Amino acid sequence: MKDTLITAKRKKIEIITLIVCFILANLVNLYAIISYKTPFIELLTQLGYILLFTIVLYAGWSCLRIVFYYLKKLFTKQKV
Repeated sequence: MKDTLITAKRKKIEIITLIVCFILANLVNLYAIISYKTPFIELLTQLGYILLFTIVLYAGWSCLRIVFYYLKKLFTKQKV
C-alpha cells in the first residue's frame, strides 16, 4: 500500500476553506434572521444547524474540486 503525505500547506488550505464555509453558513443564517425578523439569539441557538450546513458546504466544495481535478487531468496531454 502506498504511503501518502499531507503537507502543511495543504492542511492550511483545508482549514481556511472550512473557516470560509463556516463564515458563509453564518452569513446565510444572519440573512434569514434579518429577513424573518427573528431575535438575534438565533445566532447561538441554531449553531448546530450552522455546523451541519458548514459540513454540507465543505463536502459540496470538495466534490466540485475533485470533478475539476479529473476534468483537468482528462483534457491535458500526458507526456510519455
